[in-house]
Amino acid sequence: MLASASPRRLALLAQIGLPPDLVDPAELDETPLPRELPAPHALRLAKAKALEVARRHPRSFVLGADTVVACGRRILPKPSTTEEARACLALLSGRRHRIHGGIALMTPAGLLVARRVITIVAFKRLSPAEIADYLASGEWQGKAGGYAIQGRAARFVRGIVGSYSNVVGLPLFETCNLLAGQGYAPARR
Repeated sequence: MLASASPRRLALLAQIGLPPDLVDPAELDETPLPRELPAPHALRLAKAKALEVARRHPRSFVLGADTVVACGRRILPKPSTTEEARACLALLSGRRHRIHGGIALMTPAGLLVARRVITIVAFKRLSPAEIADYLASGEWQGKAGGYAIQGRAARFVRGIVGSYSNVVGLPLFETCNLLAGQGYAPARR
């Protein structure tokens, strides 16, 4: 079971042959706690999502995940306005930033296991025209840090170190290992 409404996470799991039997999104306030750093924030939210949904579905495997885009110690938002998205892209322009992926699995036995994955992404220096064009596409909406690496923003990426799928929304290698390590066996389809 997936404790997320993210279509990207759902598509990533389907891509590797692990579509969830059920999608039941957790409804949480994702606001960072005062002075909370990006890595603990991603892990805290992933655990909270898994725990909340596991309460509704006891004795199930419940996967929670969260993706945080960070520039230094600063957590970038999922912009709700064009100006917020412009500010994110301007901050990321010509710099490296980190994607902190938190994954948490609640097992049928009630055990909570979690992992954190870090990916480093380097953006080229963006011109005002490139930023304006990207903003006009609307692709930034609902995306942490205001961009989607699997879309038009791929042209901004000079390099990546680590898990590409983590940047999209779910570190697949680590998720598979977490599931296998807890005895999850997908149904044959």
